Amino acid sequence: MASHQSPDHRAGRKRPVRVASSVALSLAVAGAGVQISQAATIDPSGSITRFAADSCADKTFRAMTVSQRVGQLFMGSVTPSAPDSKRIDLMRQYHVGSVFLAGRSKAGTQAIKTLVNGLQAQADSASGRRVGLLIATDQEGGQVQVLSGPGFSTIPSALTQGSWTPSRLQSEAAVWAKELKAAGVNLNLAPVADVVPESLGTANAPIGRYDREFGHTAATVTPHSDAFLAGSTQSGVLATLKHFPGLGNVRGNTDTTANVVDSVTTSKSSSIAPFKSGIQAGAPFVMTSSATYSKIDAKNQAAFSSTVIQGLLRKDLGFKGVVISDDLGIAVAVKSVAPGDRAVKFLSAGGDVVLTVEPNLIPAMTTAVRSRMTQSATFRNQVDQSVHRVLAAKQKAGLLSCG
Repeated sequence: MASHQSPDHRAGRKRPVRVASSVALSLAVAGAGVQISQAATIDPSGSITRFAADSCADKTFRAMTVSQRVGQLFMGSVTPSAPDSKRIDLMRQYHVGSVFLAGRSKAGTQAIKTLVNGLQAQADSASGRRVGLLIATDQEGGQVQVLSGPGFSTIPSALTQGSWTPSRLQSEAAVWAKELKAAGVNLNLAPVADVVPESLGTANAPIGRYDREFGHTAATVTPHSDAFLAGSTQSGVLATLKHFPGLGNVRGNTDTTANVVDSVTTSKSSSIAPFKSGIQAGAPFVMTSSATYSKIDAKNQAAFSSTVIQGLLRKDLGFKGVVISDDLGIAVAVKSVAPGDRAVKFLSAGGDVVLTVEPNLIPAMTTAVRSRMTQSATFRNQVDQSVHRVLAAKQKAGLLSCG
C-alpha cells in the first residue's frame, strides 16, 4: 500500500508552485462581484491569484479532453514483480495520470526502468503534447522500502536516519533519490513527517511499530524531514510529506482498522510543525491521513475534510502543491464508503490525486467524478484547480512536452 500499512500488507526546487485552476472567461467571483480573465485563478481560500496563461501546464490543460483531465486525478498501482497487463490496460483506457509501484521488488534498477519505460510509452498526449506519468513508490527505508536489489541502497529505518545529522541525511537522501530517478521513479511517497510520542512508541500501529518516524518530538522530526525533502529535491525526485495532519498520536492502522480516531492533535499542535516547515521549504506533495481528528473535524475523516485540507493545509499553512490521498482502494478505514463517493468526497474536500492500490475501482470512481462535475460548477472548478496542480508538478518533473 501507499503508506502506513504493515510491510506484510504491501505486495524540486525550494519554491512552492502557486498554481490553482483556470476559471471560465468573465466568471463572476461569488460574493465579490469581481470579473476575472481566463489567466486568473481562485485559490481554495477564496483569494484571486494568477498563473502564467501560456505556461506549459496551462497549454496542456487546454488541449486535454475531459476524460484526460479526470484521469490526471488518479493514481493506480502496478506490482513491479508481477505487472498485471489487464490493470495496466484499464488505467490506460481511463487516462490515469500516475502510477504507484506497490509490493516489493528485489529486481534492481534496470528491471524497474524497463517496466517504467513501458508504462511511459503508453502515456497520453493532448494535441501532440506528451503528458508523462508520475511514477511513485514508497522508498522510506527500513521495513518500508519497496524497491531493492542491484542499483538500490539498503536504506535504514527513519528512526535510524533521525539519529544522523540533517546534513548527512540530506546527502544520503540525495543518493537514494538519484537511484529512484535512474529507475524512472519521479515521485517518492516520503518522508514521513509524523511525530510519534515516546510514550506511545511501538503501540502506534501505523508508524511507531515499524520505526517509520524520524524521532519522538517535532524538534527532531522537523529538521530530518526537511533534510530528506531537500535531498530528494536535489536529485530531481518529487517528495511527499505524510500523513497530514499526522498519524503519530493514533493506535490503529487505517489500512487494516476502521474508525481510527486521533483525539489529541489540534490545528496548533507541535506535531504540525514538520509539515509547516516542509511546506515552507517547497514540498510539492502532501499526503492526507484517513484517520479522524476529533479536535480538528470530528465529523469527517481527514481525507474527506475540507476543514483539514482547504482550511488547515491550504489556507493556514499556505500549501499550494498537490494533495494526494492515502489509499482509498482497499484500506479498511474507507471500506464503508462507496468507491465513487470516496473519490468525490476527497476531491470536494480539496484533494487532488486519488490513490487506489486497486485499479479496478477507477471506472466507478471516474464515473462518479464526471457525474458530479455535471451537477456542480463548484466541483468542476475544483477539478480544474486539481488538474492544474498535477500538471504543474509534472512540468516541474519534466514530464510535459511543450517545446
